Order: sequence, then C-alpha cells, then structure tokens
Amino acid sequence: MILIIPLLVVLITSGFSNKKPRILIIGDSISIGYTPVVEQDLKEVALVKHNLGNAEHTGTGLEKIEEWIGDTDWDIIQFNWGLWDLCYRHPDAKVYGNRDKVNGKITHSLDVYRSNLEDLVLRMKQLSDAKLIFITTSYVPNEEAGRFSEDALSYNRVAKEVMDRHNILIHDIYKKSRNIHRNYGQGEDDVHYTKLGYEKLGKRVSKFLVVQLKAIGKNR
Repeated sequence: MILIIPLLVVLITSGFSNKKPRILIIGDSISIGYTPVVEQDLKEVALVKHNLGNAEHTGTGLEKIEEWIGDTDWDIIQFNWGLWDLCYRHPDAKVYGNRDKVNGKITHSLDVYRSNLEDLVLRMKQLSDAKLIFITTSYVPNEEAGRFSEDALSYNRVAKEVMDRHNILIHDIYKKSRNIHRNYGQGEDDVHYTKLGYEKLGKRVSKFLVVQLKAIGKNR
C-alpha cells in the first residue's frame, strides 16, 4: 500500500503535465472552413475547437462571447470579426444573405467596429487567461455582392490599432489570403475558398499557432 500511493501520485502528476494545450478559434465561415485542417495538423500537440456556429459580426460576439469561452481553461484564443461587420445588406436583396452594397446598409461602421472590438478584448481578458491572437479579415474580391474590396483593408487597419493598444498578437493573413483566393477562391463574387484553398489557409494558421504553442511551453 505504501508503494502504491507514490505510484498513483506519479501517474496523476504526469497525466496533468502531459495535458494538451487547448486552442479556441472564434470566427466566421472562413475560419470554419480552415479549422478542420488546423485540428488535423495539431492533433498530436493541442486540442483545437471552433466556437459553436458562425461568430458573424462583433455584435454577435458581444452577445455570445461568455458562452463560447465558457469555463474551459483555454491556452490560446484566436479570434476574428470583420467580414460580417463590413457587409451591406438590404431586406429585399435576392442574393444569399440579403447582401447588397448598392442599396443596402452597412452592418457596423468603422467607429462601431472599433468600439465593439475594444469591448470584446476587455471581456475576453476578464473571462480567460489565454493568450489572445487576432487574425485579420481575409480578402474580399471585387465583385462580391455585399462588400467593397477596399473595406477589408480599412477594417483591418482599425482592428490592428485596437490590438496594438491592448498588446494583442496579430496574425495578418490578408495578403496571403488574397493570393490564395486568386487561385483557389470560389470566384470573384464570393469571399469563400475551395477545399484546397481552405487547406492552404489552414496550413498557414497551423504554422503560426505551433510557434505560439512553443512560446507558451517555454514560459511554463
């Protein structure tokens, strides 16, 4: 009995020390598309989860951030909002999602986007001790029905200002996503990617997260 107790302590302790770090990805359909690639790439070193459903715009984020983070002890939270915030919609538009950049109304102006991001960052810091990583909005093709291509740059600029102010790491995928979209996008009227396009985006995200996992491991 005396020998069994130390053995149990060793087994339990080693079990805790070998616990895989947990990564939460919060984002829209673009992140939903590449998350399975990241899960597969990191399956030996981390548990990767995406928030339930589509994170949509920053307003949705403010409503559901507590639910998404929950009581899990996340090591990394990678998050993004933007594509939905900069989208113009009109209730009478026939295009999927009522997208209409001619007659529609923008979901969130740059000022509202900035304010919402500020609130979201503060809320996430209160809810979790995880390392926060903001991943920029991906490429918007010119013929997209509800979005102006140049708005992605403007919203990314504002987001970077917010993240820099709060010392949050930024993974800027915009240029890479533009190049990937030109070869593996769903078309010049669609922000989404083919299966191979998502794989290429996912590989980039995986590579970035591996570096962050190593940094976290060294600091433990």
